[in-house]
Amino acid sequence: MSVFPKISLRLEVENYLKAGFMNKEILSALGKQEAERRFETLLHNLSHPPSFTTVRVNTHLASVQHVKNLLFDELQKQFNGLSFPVLQHPDLQDVLLIPVIGPRKNIKQQPCEVIVGAQCGSAVLRGAHVYVPGIVSASKFMKGGDDVSVYSDIKGKCKKGAKEFDGTKIFLGNGISELSRKEIFSGLPELKGVGVRMTEPVYLSPSFDNVLPSYLFLQNLPSAVVSHVLDPQPGEKILDLCAAPGGKTTHIAALMHDQGEVIALDKISKKVEKIKQNALLLGLNSIRAFCFDGTKALKLDMVKDTDGEPPFLPESFDRILLDAPCSGMGQRPNMACTWTLKEVMSYQPLQRKLFTVDPQVGGEGMLGAGLSPEQLKRLQRFDPSAMRSLDRDIGSLRDASIEDLVWLANKDCIGFFIARFVKCKSTQ
Repeated sequence: MSVFPKISLRLEVENYLKAGFMNKEILSALGKQEAERRFETLLHNLSHPPSFTTVRVNTHLASVQHVKNLLFDELQKQFNGLSFPVLQHPDLQDVLLIPVIGPRKNIKQQPCEVIVGAQCGSAVLRGAHVYVPGIVSASKFMKGGDDVSVYSDIKGKCKKGAKEFDGTKIFLGNGISELSRKEIFSGLPELKGVGVRMTEPVYLSPSFDNVLPSYLFLQNLPSAVVSHVLDPQPGEKILDLCAAPGGKTTHIAALMHDQGEVIALDKISKKVEKIKQNALLLGLNSIRAFCFDGTKALKLDMVKDTDGEPPFLPESFDRILLDAPCSGMGQRPNMACTWTLKEVMSYQPLQRKLFTVDPQVGGEGMLGAGLSPEQLKRLQRFDPSAMRSLDRDIGSLRDASIEDLVWLANKDCIGFFIARFVKCKSTQ
């Protein structure tokens, strides 16, 4: 029995996705019944967290084995001596995998309730505590130190500061309030710390809040695959378009041993500052970040280079990484998306515009895109519908082999796809 419902979508969006998922090629290959089952599995799995938390080791500052040992000790402290395996990914040597336990169904709910927004709720399911800005409602007499049950308002219907909420809410687990209701809703802007410290989450997942911050970067598995597919080499000049918050940018720099130049672009200044902060935290000096619109990064009518700043002449870089803006609907857990079909489809023109200027971990591309079987094999698709939902507990981890756990981590992750393009001829 699932703890959470399938992801809640507008009917027009669900129908659009279903039509794409059940195209003629897929129906021919799988049959209608199996195609429908996979689509329902996709919607169900999107509302649940992946089977593993994935972190990338900053190999620029420390060895993977050293950080793995430090992380193992940290997890033992977090979980009061409970032994959690920390696995090194066999194909991505700088990636560590930590299994997520759950859903745990025998947690006694408390009379004192805290309601959080959907985004905060998703973070809690991935191991975070509840921070004050994410709290929407709290019971009338809640005091600091009270045992509370935390719920996610997945449809965004709860009013800020409400004393009770009877709408659709999903139980996330129990915790201890760090502040009283009065303090939380006092209106003081400086209140940004932990509001509820989770003690019995429905999904037992490690918290990485200030855990080995210079050595680890919390990153979804497909995102970590991307930089390995790019395969940057020391001394090269790399462009990362749409780079914020800098996970792939810093990964590229680390794979290059911080030798060469990594240019990172994003058109939002606050996000550019975040890239710079992450580069500084991880001790990487080869990164230069600019606030610049990636769609204008190529300048064909320039006579000379602009001293390494955007825009750039054609063929200025050895490799280019484009993680184009998208709807983000493949992120997990994602219990509800209120976007209209127009909003979902609005990213396609931007993605095409950006496109004008290798380890195999994921599955091959999706049928129905007009690609040959050979071309489909050149893509890497991470598909949440590929796995039936399984409950995970400590016992099942002890019985599983490392190979089986890695296979599960590769399959049960966020929705994502990767395509690599190799330049065949000069544009000049």
